[in-house]
Amino acid sequence: MGAPDEAGIREAMRGVVDPELGADVVELGMYQGAEVSPDGQVTVRLALTTAACPLRSQLQRDVEARVGTLPGVSGVTVSTGEMSAGQRRELMDRARAAAQDKAPATTIPARTRVLAVSSGKGGVGKSSITVNLAVALASRGLRVGLLDADIAGFSIPRMLGIQGRIEAARTSGGGSGERLSLVPVTRPVGAGHLEVLSMGFLSGEDEAIMWRGLMLNRAVQHFVEDASWGDLDYLLVDMPPGTGDIQMGLARMLPRAEMLIVTTPALAAQKVAARAADMARRGHLRVAGVIENMSGFTCEHGCHHELFGSGGGQRLADEVGVALLGRIPIEPEVSSGGDTGTPAALGSSPAARELARLAEAVLSVAPVVEMRDCSARLLDALGAGAAGRRFE
Repeated sequence: MGAPDEAGIREAMRGVVDPELGADVVELGMYQGAEVSPDGQVTVRLALTTAACPLRSQLQRDVEARVGTLPGVSGVTVSTGEMSAGQRRELMDRARAAAQDKAPATTIPARTRVLAVSSGKGGVGKSSITVNLAVALASRGLRVGLLDADIAGFSIPRMLGIQGRIEAARTSGGGSGERLSLVPVTRPVGAGHLEVLSMGFLSGEDEAIMWRGLMLNRAVQHFVEDASWGDLDYLLVDMPPGTGDIQMGLARMLPRAEMLIVTTPALAAQKVAARAADMARRGHLRVAGVIENMSGFTCEHGCHHELFGSGGGQRLADEVGVALLGRIPIEPEVSSGGDTGTPAALGSSPAARELARLAEAVLSVAPVVEMRDCSARLLDALGAGAAGRRFE
């Protein structure tokens, strides 16, 4: 019996799956080829992300088991090496693309524009921007969802003046029976309305949420997959600071999400916000635009002061290659409105007018998807049915 050829070994290697990335080593580019000696000894070359990879032994065993069963193989040796920085980047791009192809079914309608508001760091007013943008969009008669993904640092309920507990209700499972779903808390805003989910409806405002990354990501997953969201025009997601588990999990769960990056004029904040934009790129998410918050303060005498510097928003927008959608000034009404649950966007101050312009800019770069006369509504119905089948 002859020894196997390289093509046969490659096919066998497709059965070796990296358990962390959820894809096979051929697809991920970890398989680097094989040599076969006349006596059937096979040497498989495997490139690992790091020489100290904790899964090294498991991968070696899997390779030996898969290749060792091929006809003509008398023995298997696994030669491991370390990937270059470029190879690691390519591997993560492949892994993220594969994860998005396997994105789980959600209850969010297919036509809903999902806008994740991110900053890369805390303290730049990201949650305030998210709340006021949601209110400004809803006041135009739109149906807006607001998902507070900052599980451990939630603030959305207070900023909107909403109290209460999340309830569960039995909803149709798309022809497959009933299932329990989380019901968002609603608030009417002008001719539109908000639907809100936050950990703040499940935990006391002064209680610390002391969860590790996996638990935090799982909470967001419940809000995305197990909630009874209505027929939304927009879903705004208030992201936590950083570029960690929740951000990567959202990219997998909602691959159609688009990012709005919030920064202040300061160079330091701009550089950190650039990491959020880089995370979006690496996660294959579109950056829809940049928002500059705390852009300046105008005192009662009419003097304008750039308290945190100037130009950070435009520099970041130019660096990313997107539009600067708005420059929100520093005003006491913005801060006090967040404390009292009366968002500044509902008022008539200069900040309110700039927030209204921001809403119009968002409508321009991420317009409402109209499907009243479109067969794509059928896709929504099919998607709801698929989501229901997940719970059989």
